[in-house]
Amino acid sequence: MENNKFELQPVMTEKSYAAANALNKYTFLVEGSANKIEIAKKVEEDYKVKVEKVNTIVRPGKLRREYKTNKMYREEDKTKAMVTLKKGDKIDEFLNI
Repeated sequence: MENNKFELQPVMTEKSYAAANALNKYTFLVEGSANKIEIAKKVEEDYKVKVEKVNTIVRPGKLRREYKTNKMYREEDKTKAMVTLKKGDKIDEFLNI
């Protein structure tokens, strides 16, 4: 996937905001084909921080129906990544959204 670029989309909920403040864990939504190593490199490159650990959860795409042909299709899967940063590092842009 090194040829394909993907975006880090911050997930701002009450739970993720509390984890960012208390545990130094930040939550991002990325495309389904990204793996933990690629996610860690992208966070380090974009935010100039040191990543200790990446936990991922696959969110299956929604099942949709095409109204003209009545065929069912599934949207692309997304991956939710919880990134733990080294002690002392912060992502200020994440907390100011």
